Amino acid sequence: MTSVLAVCTSEKKGMKKKPVDEVVIKEYYGVVGDAHADCLTHRQVSLLAIESIDKMRSKGFDLNPGDFAENITTEGIDLVSMPIGTRIKAGNEVVLEMTQIGKECHAACAIRKQVGDCIMPREGIFAKVIRGGHIKAGDAIKVAESD
Repeated sequence: MTSVLAVCTSEKKGMKKKPVDEVVIKEYYGVVGDAHADCLTHRQVSLLAIESIDKMRSKGFDLNPGDFAENITTEGIDLVSMPIGTRIKAGNEVVLEMTQIGKECHAACAIRKQVGDCIMPREGIFAKVIRGGHIKAGDAIKVAESD
């Protein structure tokens, strides 16, 4: 089964995010209350698979959802293999459209300082919000059906 493993927010950019019970995602904006939310960018929401985090854990690092500053940690869905433009449905309401795979990692990010590497530049996914709503850990996540 593919699912949302965790939803995370942070008050400031450049820091790890902390898992929360639920997030509200606003159309064309991002996660309400998160430092990275912005209607002017194509990177309104970030996603990272637990399988990517596990790659770093296998190197001996103690890492958890949110440590790579992702808003949504997924399980069982191969995000990196999906093309830009793919729409993803999370929970009962939210629809995200993939806009970018990977990103330039700034040297000052918290995880790079801690472990000397960051998986987000290679496997982090960014999306814009097509339809908002609520998401929580345990919600289903899948490729959205075409309208």
